[in-house]
Amino acid sequence: MEEIHVLIADDEKEIRDLVKKYLEQEKYQVDVAADGEEALRLFDQNKHNLILLDLMMPKIDGIEVCRRLRNKTNIPILMLTAKDQEVDKIVGLSIGADDYITKPFSIHELVARIKAHMRRFMVLGSDRSTQEAPITYGSITMDVKKYKVSKAGEEVFLTAKEFELLKFLASHPEQVFTKTQIFRNVWGTQYLEDDNTVMVHIRKLRKKIEDDPSNPKLIQTVWGIGYKFVGGSDGS
Repeated sequence: MEEIHVLIADDEKEIRDLVKKYLEQEKYQVDVAADGEEALRLFDQNKHNLILLDLMMPKIDGIEVCRRLRNKTNIPILMLTAKDQEVDKIVGLSIGADDYITKPFSIHELVARIKAHMRRFMVLGSDRSTQEAPITYGSITMDVKKYKVSKAGEEVFLTAKEFELLKFLASHPEQVFTKTQIFRNVWGTQYLEDDNTVMVHIRKLRKKIEDDPSNPKLIQTVWGIGYKFVGGSDGS
């Protein structure tokens, strides 16, 4: 497997050094940035597989960095937030962050979350995934081999986590999943079960693939339970 390259952006040197130390023990290659400008510069200079991004940073804050990065890449972005930044967490998720972890955090939990995101992201791009044929639901086509989604022939840009979420739901048509079940299957971690994360990603996905996001036909809400994907596949 190719070497995994992680970018850590946080203005607290102690956090940068601690996370870098533990990730390097996992044989990851690590770059560190002390502010948003440096994070964007390092990203442009290197090929990173995952970004750990502090919400509050000098020069350019984490939300703006995340917004700019999402115009360039679909790799996992994990945000570090303080406990009292619930609104900012939702904003971060809505503009492209895949996950967040709250400070103060357990370093072992953080490393486990990073490893879980990388495992799932790498599997989607692995040879096992590339053997799968495109799947079509109405005007939506998922090309797992190319890691792309199109609507009526036009490509729709999805983040890594949005793609995983759509693939999971579309692979189980008509089956109802609770938010907890979706979180465990898509985010793949035992440490956090977060309704906001699932709901924000469902909302973002609907905006990108539904003809009328306020009246969704593909990803439907089952009130009091969760969500289901509706529609038979026209492909294999």
